[in-house]
Amino acid sequence: MSDRFHKPTLFPGGMFEAFLGGDDPAQISKVAHETAQALLARVREDPDPEIVDRLVAYTDEHGIDAIAELWSRSNAKSLPGALWRIYLLRLLIRQDADGTALLYQRGTEVIASIDPVVAGAPTPAGPGEVTELADRILRGVFEGDFAVALDRAAAFCRVTAAGCLSIADDRDPLDPERASELTTRALRFTRTAEELTACARLWRSDSLD
Repeated sequence: MSDRFHKPTLFPGGMFEAFLGGDDPAQISKVAHETAQALLARVREDPDPEIVDRLVAYTDEHGIDAIAELWSRSNAKSLPGALWRIYLLRLLIRQDADGTALLYQRGTEVIASIDPVVAGAPTPAGPGEVTELADRILRGVFEGDFAVALDRAAAFCRVTAAGCLSIADDRDPLDPERASELTTRALRFTRTAEELTACARLWRSDSLD
């Protein structure tokens, strides 16, 4: 889930014009934190629906590279790290809504927790429902309770991880390679869920920077 992106990019539309570039890790970290804090503070102070819509749909028009350049190398338990994971999760869902819906729906059937309720997708959840959920979670980052948005994303990841493992068990006798791929994906979703949950706790204690 948190694989690094290194492709150089131009920042279309000026949305991320504060990015200064360069290879200095300290400068990269400084810019990542400053842009994340400034963006979130500005939008949450005055959550204009049109601006929120543009931020939610930003990667649909411009791709993920600009955001990746800014935030993908940030510590997982930081504000830019949390924002990166939310944007990346939305992108992964939209790239394969059918497959994600299948994994998520299986997860709701096998998981023994309230995570499906926390995530907030309807049951049954098809491609349209999981895509809409991804948008609602990202909107919540900018105009709702930030920690709740992170918790919902984490719950979605846990449910999807459970679905991956369940389907991997089914496929293992006939297609061990696919089963291994699903198991690896489950581990990534689980790790991302842990990171987002940690970020939610830090936000609630005013310690996420």
